[in-house]
Amino acid sequence: MTTSQYILNLGLLGYILYGNVGTKTLTRQRFLLPLVLVVMAGAIFLRDMPGLGNDTQLEIVGAVAGALLGVGAAALVRVRRATDGRLVATAGAGFAALWIAVIGGRMLFAYGADHWFGESIARFSMTHQITGADAWTAAFVLMALTMVVTRVAVTAAVAARTPRSAQVNPARVAV
Repeated sequence: MTTSQYILNLGLLGYILYGNVGTKTLTRQRFLLPLVLVVMAGAIFLRDMPGLGNDTQLEIVGAVAGALLGVGAAALVRVRRATDGRLVATAGAGFAALWIAVIGGRMLFAYGADHWFGESIARFSMTHQITGADAWTAAFVLMALTMVVTRVAVTAAVAARTPRSAQVNPARVAV
């Protein structure tokens, strides 16, 4: 991983944490911007996805892991109506910890592949017919992009099911 890729990952983490931790008003832009960024990142980083050997299977595993992590991230977000009727989402320490672990883990794997356990990854890749670093990169990029898309989709589905206003049941009001 290059220095610019480490900076990009740290920038992504900062953007995700700044944009989501705390209570934020849910707007169309809050849903669309991450999807636009995913499309742009996919176009840049997934131009030539390796497809030889078991590369495709590794990439599918990355995408499935991303979907599961995206569901997990969305589960850590509380969607509700504010007293003024705005739809808001609240994410806290659990949400932040998950994203730090995922992005930090991806960076740690890349660093380890370059400095600590490159030979082990090479042996694993040869044994499992993974053609090289490009396949691993594609799998991790797919994981990241799928995580974002899944989190946005699940949060949007929860938001769509959130009632427009809280109806008070008069039978439940204590007198």
